[in-house]
Amino acid sequence: MNRISTNMPNDDMVYHLQKRERALYRVQNRMSSQTRIQDLRDDPVGAAHAVRYDSFLTRLTRYGENIAYVQDYYNVVEGHLKEGVEIVQRIRELTVQAAHGTYTPEDLKAMGKEVDELLEQLVQIANARGPEGRFLFGGARTRGEPFRVVRGNVPGADDLLITGVEYIGDITEKQTEIAEGAFITTGFSGNFVFGAQQQQVYATIDALDYRVGEAGYFSIDGVRIDVTEGDTLYSIVQKINDSAAPVRARIDPVNHSLILETTVPHQLWMEDGEGSVLQDLGIIAPPDVHRPPGNIAASAVHGGGSLFDVVMRVRDAMMVGDQEALGGRGLGMIDEALSALVGKMGEIGARGTRLRFAYAHNQEEIPDVTELYAKRVDLDVSEAIIELKRLEYTHKAALSTAARILPPTLLDFLR
Repeated sequence: MNRISTNMPNDDMVYHLQKRERALYRVQNRMSSQTRIQDLRDDPVGAAHAVRYDSFLTRLTRYGENIAYVQDYYNVVEGHLKEGVEIVQRIRELTVQAAHGTYTPEDLKAMGKEVDELLEQLVQIANARGPEGRFLFGGARTRGEPFRVVRGNVPGADDLLITGVEYIGDITEKQTEIAEGAFITTGFSGNFVFGAQQQQVYATIDALDYRVGEAGYFSIDGVRIDVTEGDTLYSIVQKINDSAAPVRARIDPVNHSLILETTVPHQLWMEDGEGSVLQDLGIIAPPDVHRPPGNIAASAVHGGGSLFDVVMRVRDAMMVGDQEALGGRGLGMIDEALSALVGKMGEIGARGTRLRFAYAHNQEEIPDVTELYAKRVDLDVSEAIIELKRLEYTHKAALSTAARILPPTLLDFLR
């Protein structure tokens, strides 16, 4: 038996009208946001790609900002080192003049005073700050001055002069990411930058019968070197030479002691980690005495120095009128220091070249990824307008049809 009345036609009509209204709502939202994907269910695969592209674009933008920052940072560092090179060149000119043998002791003393003023400026460069107020040459320690000045009496001088420049920064170099998985150094260790000569450390302890008591490690210039129980002096030398540390180790054939020599001009940074191997071998002092790089054992003999050590020796020779020292070892040390400083500038220049290519690649990659992202999420406006007009037309037609064909009810006849 058929029912006399039912709401089924009304319910069906309302359902389809609401469905069409939701479609209109989605198209209107797409046009207002200019994006094709409003919800993940609109295009799950496209949404997944879009999220990855958007994340990559964010990283590329950050890499570009990092590169620009490092370029500015390098320009500041290079400017200070360029000034340092000019100062050392002036010191070399004075050294050549003083070594001629045609100047009086008073003239040499006057030259020594000028060299001392230039030394003061070199220390100021070494303690220079960047645009953000942080020290440039202290490694990761950027809040305090990386070099500490010691003053004392110098033969021939009337006032207290610089007698020592101690590095109190560290050797941790900050790394900045400039591309996916690619990093570049944005911090410089002063013991490397202002190293003038190869440093040698000669222990005086006979270690022919030395054995490591228990497993541990020590570090040289930040490179960890592990030792095991029973290691001899020969195995320790082998491990040092096999490591990435810029130093060569050998054994004194007479004293049977350890000798370390840097492979690039800098002051050695040596520390015992677990154990006391370097201290036992007479290379470094106990940790409570001095901190690196000034922790070489008192019994050890060491040579080679920083740029400041070289300049101080030249100045001291001028103060006492030692022309022979100036013309021999003095001029040679200045040449070594100048060559080392120019080499540091060359390294920064090479990194600057890398940054220029990295920035160019970054700027080329951003539009490419942006285009891929746009293909996934951007709305085709013409298609959206056509779809909107179609839905509007069909919606109006449905409303008009509903108004005509929905059956009348009892209420229509109640007067």
